[in-house]
Amino acid sequence: MKVVVQLFARARELAGSQTVTVDLPEGSSVADLKQSMGEKSPDLRPLLPQLLVAIGTDYATDDAQIREGTDVACFPPVSGG
Repeated sequence: MKVVVQLFARARELAGSQTVTVDLPEGSSVADLKQSMGEKSPDLRPLLPQLLVAIGTDYATDDAQIREGTDVACFPPVSGG
């Protein structure tokens, strides 16, 4: 399945694009997605362990399953007060 991932902030800068499209087998997890994103955009690799992934409107853990057609977005962690 093709997954189009929206990138924000530093993730967008490192990838040099607003989106990254990856091909994943059915039943893939967020961890699988991150690995594929690192292969597609090597400059993202240092950020991937801390990257927040949202599936639809909810943040997802690395073991969450991605379904075809679901909106996926990635955000670097934020700090501040």
